[in-house]
Amino acid sequence: MDAKPAAPKVEYGVTPTHVMASMSGLDFVRAIFDGRLPAPPIMQNVEPFDSTAEAGHVVFHSVPGFRHYNPIGSVHGGYAAILLDSAMGLAVHSALPAGTGYTTLEFKISFIKGMTKDTGPVRTEGKTLSVGRRAATAEARITDAKGRLLAHATTTCLVFEIPKGT
Repeated sequence: MDAKPAAPKVEYGVTPTHVMASMSGLDFVRAIFDGRLPAPPIMQNVEPFDSTAEAGHVVFHSVPGFRHYNPIGSVHGGYAAILLDSAMGLAVHSALPAGTGYTTLEFKISFIKGMTKDTGPVRTEGKTLSVGRRAATAEARITDAKGRLLAHATTTCLVFEIPKGT
């Protein structure tokens, strides 16, 4: 029986603002996905894998587990919120030029089908809808291995120039 290779160790942390500002958004997101920059600490909770990024489009996978349960015995909505907000924000970031940042102004989630520890891997896909000089909108979807929609969301983000010297 062949031994399965160990998954690469993911480093979590916050990239200094001046490093982020020096890169295009797409280069920044790809650097996180391929481990050249630290993954955001919030992602320790969902452990994404098989992550890809193109301009305005990101995809990653995760596995809901018992550790994500709420008191009623199913995966907490916060798990989906982390995945959806991250996918939408990273999709927006991947479409921005160097020296530009964003922050979420609002987002709306619709929960379609509950998740449990038996759901298996889920796919989260985020896409930009519009990216302007001051605002961006995006959408994201979570689907199961059979392609069934589990949750979806939309967001509006504020786009801004990152102040020099930060």
